[in-house]
Amino acid sequence: MKTSGFMHSINASETPKLLALPVVVAICTLTVILGGVGGFMMVKKTPAVTSTTQKGTSVQTNTSAGVVDKKTFKDSAEGMLKEGGLEGEGNFHLERPGGVSQNAYLTSSTVDLSKYVGKKVKVWGQTFTGQKAGWLMDVGLVEIQ
Repeated sequence: MKTSGFMHSINASETPKLLALPVVVAICTLTVILGGVGGFMMVKKTPAVTSTTQKGTSVQTNTSAGVVDKKTFKDSAEGMLKEGGLEGEGNFHLERPGGVSQNAYLTSSTVDLSKYVGKKVKVWGQTFTGQKAGWLMDVGLVEIQ
């Protein structure tokens, strides 16, 4: 038969060669096993550093959380973390030696401070002028002491 353009003759004796069923089953089984091992390895505990942001390295461990950025969060304070701000300023505060006048009132857009309530912590952040609070800080990093 003559071929022309896009059409050509089909020779019935030329059948495509297929892989044997046991080979296909072996390849599929191997793929599933390797996928499972790879997934398990990725889920395994990884180092504490979880991501890098434009401003610093983000950490999330059992003892610390936040963004390590000493240029932005250059102020620090230590004390017992308690709930409650001062007349609408801050959601939390640090009880520090010297009484209420030494409290640092805290807010944070990067760290869930509620996880650290009742613990002695050190925080790094940026100080802002408060209307009522003597010390108002936006916390970027918290670490249990």
